[in-house]
Amino acid sequence: MRTAVNRSQAQVVEGHTEAGADGGEPLELDARSVAPRDARMLSRQFFRRMAELEEGTHDYQYARNTLIEMNMSLVRFAAGRFRGRGDDMDDIVQTGMIGLIKAIDRFELSREVEFTSFALPYIVGEIKRFFRDTTWAVHVPRRLQELRVELAKAREELASRLDREPTVAELATLMNITERQVVEGQIAANGYNSSSLDAALTGDGPESGEAVLADFIGIEEQGLRLVEDFHTLAPLMAELSERDREIIHLRFVEEATQAEIGERLGCSQMHVSRLIKRIIARLREGMLGELGCA
Repeated sequence: MRTAVNRSQAQVVEGHTEAGADGGEPLELDARSVAPRDARMLSRQFFRRMAELEEGTHDYQYARNTLIEMNMSLVRFAAGRFRGRGDDMDDIVQTGMIGLIKAIDRFELSREVEFTSFALPYIVGEIKRFFRDTTWAVHVPRRLQELRVELAKAREELASRLDREPTVAELATLMNITERQVVEGQIAANGYNSSSLDAALTGDGPESGEAVLADFIGIEEQGLRLVEDFHTLAPLMAELSERDREIIHLRFVEEATQAEIGERLGCSQMHVSRLIKRIIARLREGMLGELGCA
């Protein structure tokens, strides 16, 4: 994109100091060639211009696009911090551009901060979100991550050449690796994406429809239900008297009979029975609330 600036603005742009004699003749410059330091100064001019224009007009879009191109160096700077992560730098830069555009649309001169300081968190945040959404679901060694990419290329090449899915042996021959390495790479590729246990199954089979993946994987652990019960019961037990807690402990932990409990407490078996029923009723009411009264 080429944009027009007047003489005072052009003086900060890499040698563009010669304008018309009246000082107001516009100059043409390549927005992408503006040095980062000059871009910071010129950006404020374009933000002022955008504030005066109606959003959606040709002039407004022209100023916005110029700001984007002038500040692309910010994106390249931020993207450089993520070099070596194994992803294509073009993808990282394109993602960072989304952050830059968001920053331009949300920046206001009244904030009295440099646009670079305002934009970098948007750019870096967008790139981090990209890694969060595309990273491996299960950590595997780097060599296997790279092998997965090479396997995908080899499989695509052979599939188009043979008009069918290639075998492990054919992949190994093409890639000049062992069949065991091919299998290892295929297994590792399963760790790139994960599926939610609540994911709905699709297809025409009887297992499709309203079924979810969790219906066919694993079993329901009954012991998990006890965790919530224990957490609910604990404060209710703490509210009991020391004697009531002792009775519950003797009956349900030490598994003593009612007669044995009566001997230890100095009361009849019948009385112990009534006490246990009363305590259990109180605990049940506390755990179930209104349901216990139904």
